[in-house]
Amino acid sequence: MENPEWRGQIERERREKDEFLARDGGSPLSPADRGGFAGLDYFAPDPGYRFELELLEHKQKQIVRTTSSKGGEQEFLRWGEFRFGIDGAEYVLQAYKEAPFDSGVFILFRDATCGKETYGAGRYLDLEAKRDRTTDGRWLVDFNRAYNPWCAYSDDYACPMVPGENWLDVSIAAGERYPYRSSG
Repeated sequence: MENPEWRGQIERERREKDEFLARDGGSPLSPADRGGFAGLDYFAPDPGYRFELELLEHKQKQIVRTTSSKGGEQEFLRWGEFRFGIDGAEYVLQAYKEAPFDSGVFILFRDATCGKETYGAGRYLDLEAKRDRTTDGRWLVDFNRAYNPWCAYSDDYACPMVPGENWLDVSIAAGERYPYRSSG
């Protein structure tokens, strides 16, 4: 059964992001694009893409190097992995940290929606310990919070590309779609 508080929180976060993109000077949208911005396009919130999962922490934290959208390179620590099921099949996503002391983890992923319904290079998911850890230490991996990197909206940004180990052959029809809506 769906939790109405959860749906309300997702919708609130989406409104706040749209407001930020439309009005804030830190928005990746150009001033001209902000003027015609009518909000991001999202998949409807779907509790089927919200999981409570154990982070299977890797004993040895390997450095993963990935290219950026501008050709540079970024490094992450491969911290652990999440295993989850969709439509009877099991999938694995690696979770990363930029530094060992980070309290949260970062997931970069591509799925079968990329390049069709979502940004072609992939989407991101930030998990914050304060918001996304349960009292028993599991993580709330909620793909309804999946978002496009800033480079989806502006060439001014260098975004890490999704490592091949996080390319999924399943559609995750949750979170931000692409492109955003314009009122013009």
